[in-house]
Amino acid sequence: MSVLVTGVAGFIGSHVAGALLARGEAVVGVDNFSDYYDPVLKFARLKPLREDKGFHFLEADVADRTAMLDLARQYGDLDRIVHLAAQPGVRHSMVDPYIYVQTNVMGHLVMLELARGLATQKEGGLKHFVYASSSSVYGGNAKLPFAVSDPVDRPVSLYAATKRADELMTETYGHLYGLRATGLRYFTVYGPWGRPDMSPWIFAKAIHEGRTLHLNHQGRIRRDFSYIDDIVAGTLAVLDRPPAAAGHRVYNLGAARSEDIGRVVALFEKALGRTAQVELRPGEPGDMPETAADIEGTTRDFGWTPKVTVEQGIPLFVDWFKTYNRL
Repeated sequence: MSVLVTGVAGFIGSHVAGALLARGEAVVGVDNFSDYYDPVLKFARLKPLREDKGFHFLEADVADRTAMLDLARQYGDLDRIVHLAAQPGVRHSMVDPYIYVQTNVMGHLVMLELARGLATQKEGGLKHFVYASSSSVYGGNAKLPFAVSDPVDRPVSLYAATKRADELMTETYGHLYGLRATGLRYFTVYGPWGRPDMSPWIFAKAIHEGRTLHLNHQGRIRRDFSYIDDIVAGTLAVLDRPPAAAGHRVYNLGAARSEDIGRVVALFEKALGRTAQVELRPGEPGDMPETAADIEGTTRDFGWTPKVTVEQGIPLFVDWFKTYNRL
């Protein structure tokens, strides 16, 4: 049996695929090497995966119906899907909205159709469809920490709206076609091999180069920073425990600690041995001033709790950042 991992050259996808291979699973990986950020980083993430005999790779776009639905014929032993391919970035969704609908909505629909086909083509069917949602779906929610039961009908970015659409479509497919599906609302994932458009990379680069670091909302920002190893462990714990019956469920995966951004910057300063040059700015459209995950349900149902604090994780990221960039 094999696991399909989409977005396999991405940050979370490459780590999830590596963890699956490490425990002896066969993995089929899909990625289209989008140029949203430098694909060189994606090729570097993919390199160690390709060295494993249990890994098979297909370069394709998840919104390509023909390519994706052919997977059911090419890899008849697929019994689980971890769908992580997406167009990320809250602010970029105001620049190029079309790619968000194409990748995050149409791409998700195509994957649901693939899952539906796999679920009906063989005995036992598809065991589990796990996909990435986002903490962004909580949008204008003022209640903290964010709980899965909270209203999520006021997205403040198109990116968030596409992720909420994914949840609603999956709910429908669970109802209509008996899929066993779980959505994971990830909270600010960081760590080695992280994305260059996210704050940890931006902070490390600016501080190392002595450039001004801009903090929105006059620096009054708090984020639930979740270390990649914890997120991978949580994703696999969920994958291994599909719903007992057909249907759709959603869980938060986060550190369950909301960190003040000033303290986070201080940890980067310490790890880099340099002082940050900070400029405070007003907030921007689509920004969420604070995020915090309520993981009570995730811990209860899967026995998962995050282990890596920002005091531990930020130096680990900085060590990798310096090595990768040859600093």
